[in-house]
Parts: sequence; C-alpha cells; structure tokens
Amino acid sequence: MTTPDPDGLLAEQLLRLTRRVHRIQKRHLEHRDLGITPAQSRLLRTLAHWGSPPRMADLAERLEVVPRAVTTLVDGLEASGKVRRVPDPANRRVIRIELTDDGRGALRELRAARRSAAEEILAPLTEDQREALGGC
Repeated sequence: MTTPDPDGLLAEQLLRLTRRVHRIQKRHLEHRDLGITPAQSRLLRTLAHWGSPPRMADLAERLEVVPRAVTTLVDGLEASGKVRRVPDPANRRVIRIELTDDGRGALRELRAARRSAAEEILAPLTEDQREALGGC
C-alpha cells in the first residue's frame, strides 16, 4: 500500500482551482459582453502597467508569446477601438501601442468582472480561511 503524496495532492488541487478560476472568470467576462477574449484581456491588463506606450516586441516579451501573436491581438483590439498604434517619436520604424479611452473603460469592466469572479470563488470560505489565504 502506498501513502498519498501530499505535494502531488496539493499540486492537483491547485490545478483544479486554476481551471475553475479561469472558467468562472470567462463566464463573468461573457456576461458583461465586452467582446474581449481572455488573451486580449491579458494584453489590456499588461498595457495598463506601462508608464508609456510599449513596443510590440516589449508586449510579446512580457506576455511570453511570439510577436505575431501580439500583432493578432492588437489587430482585434484596434479594430474594436480599445488600443491604437502610435509611432515612436525617437524611431519612426518602431510602433508603440497605447490604450484608448474605450480601452480604459474596458479595463474597468474587466477588473469588475475579475472582482466578481473572485467573490464567487471565495464566497464559501470563512473570514479566517480568507485571512489564511493572504488577507483576501
């Protein structure tokens, strides 16, 4: 008879929790009907953390994807008016990406959807359990 591997059980529980979190977040995003994919959502959140508009290559590196993937995401977000391409003032060959007002509004909605998803996930927990998770 083998004894259960506590690390393996924890890893499995974390994977299940991660999948559940993604499903719930996706449902909350769809409910808000923003027309944004999870990958586009991630790009918008990443853009919001830059002080000035980043280069496409910077986004690809931060998102850990190939530059072509960023181009596809930016194309979709630009078509919906959430981002715009702007020339780099120091190098005309470089294109930078910036959020539009509509993009900032979408980010507010995304944050609200993520908050709603987190509340749903944490709802069954007691206050003590939430504190044990890090002051949630």
